[in-house]
Amino acid sequence: MIDCLYFAWVRERIGAPRERVETSAATVMELVEELRGRDPRYGAAFADLSALRVAVDQELSGFDAPLAGVREVAFFPPMTGG
Repeated sequence: MIDCLYFAWVRERIGAPRERVETSAATVMELVEELRGRDPRYGAAFADLSALRVAVDQELSGFDAPLAGVREVAFFPPMTGG
């Protein structure tokens, strides 16, 4: 089981801030593909991956990051400073 956390407009499109996901995905990208297949809301949230960042166990990662032993994956838009 992996905790998936959703922030900002990702959370708004999916309709939840977090969920526990049972997955056989080996990478973040495989997890995204599984989530996209669940429901149109996920398809909308993950339609443009260039507009998303991902953190694996609170470390900024890429979509090719392995999920073995991972407890948490967070999806969020890029941060802007000001």
